Amino acid sequence: MLKRRLGNTDMEITLLGFGSWAIGGGNWAYGWGAQNDQDAVEAIVRAVDLGMNWIDTAAVYGLGHAEELVGRAVASMQEKPFIFTKCALVWDETRSVSSSLKAGSVRRECEASLQRLQVNAIDLYQMHWPDPDEDIEEGWLEMAKLQSEGLVRHIGVSNFTVAQMQRALAIAPIASLQPPYSMLRRAIEKEILPFCFDNNIGVIVYSPMLSGMLSGAMTKDRAASFAKDDWRRNNREFQEPRLSRNLELVELLRQVGALYGRSAGEVAIAWALRHPVVTGVIVGGRNALQVEGVIGAGEFLLSDEDASRIESFIATMYA
Repeated sequence: MLKRRLGNTDMEITLLGFGSWAIGGGNWAYGWGAQNDQDAVEAIVRAVDLGMNWIDTAAVYGLGHAEELVGRAVASMQEKPFIFTKCALVWDETRSVSSSLKAGSVRRECEASLQRLQVNAIDLYQMHWPDPDEDIEEGWLEMAKLQSEGLVRHIGVSNFTVAQMQRALAIAPIASLQPPYSMLRRAIEKEILPFCFDNNIGVIVYSPMLSGMLSGAMTKDRAASFAKDDWRRNNREFQEPRLSRNLELVELLRQVGALYGRSAGEVAIAWALRHPVVTGVIVGGRNALQVEGVIGAGEFLLSDEDASRIESFIATMYA
């Protein structure tokens, strides 16, 4: 699989990285419903076997459970992938999630993540959300301290605006930004991606398949039968009138992919990777089969003609 250097770091990462949000399971505010842990571990192992050399997770995914699964999967590997995780979202005994960027909280989260992941240092430690905004400087300064102490190798941000990145840069370099990006969620193209390019900040995007909507596996029946603890049941992209329109787009992606033996999801991922500032894309998988269904995107280059065909459809259908 092709690799690109991540921002100002020495890490050469594959175009695709394994995302662990969904494998955290349900029973928390942004869960994806019940998850078989063995399936999750097998998905991680399969992703690495197929060439992905980095795993993205977060303390809050499954309220620590996703990190535990990543740690379990990686522990048995001889060739270790890079491990990226995040801080700034914490929970209490009632499983209620809140935000904190206080220095003490950031350090406690890091120490807990190191234990769950079973590693001595985290390759990329990211500030998950810039919330509370007034505490960005305090949290970022503590992350820089963790880096200087060797507990984390590189530090990055997620879901930041340009103004917020400028504030962080005044304290310490930013290795990477993690924003949402897909053909139906493109707000970062105007200001954020150019800023990252100008400042040598790597970009690893999440939800290139719009949380499964563009994967090719979504149907109206499936969207209507989401479990109560699957956050997508309240997402407008999975509700009418956008649901039918989105599924028409998926059909086009399926037609484009069929020309090359690729799935609709692989086309959606390849579309995100076309942007020259995007370093890598996070792809989730709840089992090994789902991983196998998208791995081809790491070697699939979408042609200008196919990209134009997709763009024309979007301009017409989503005007």
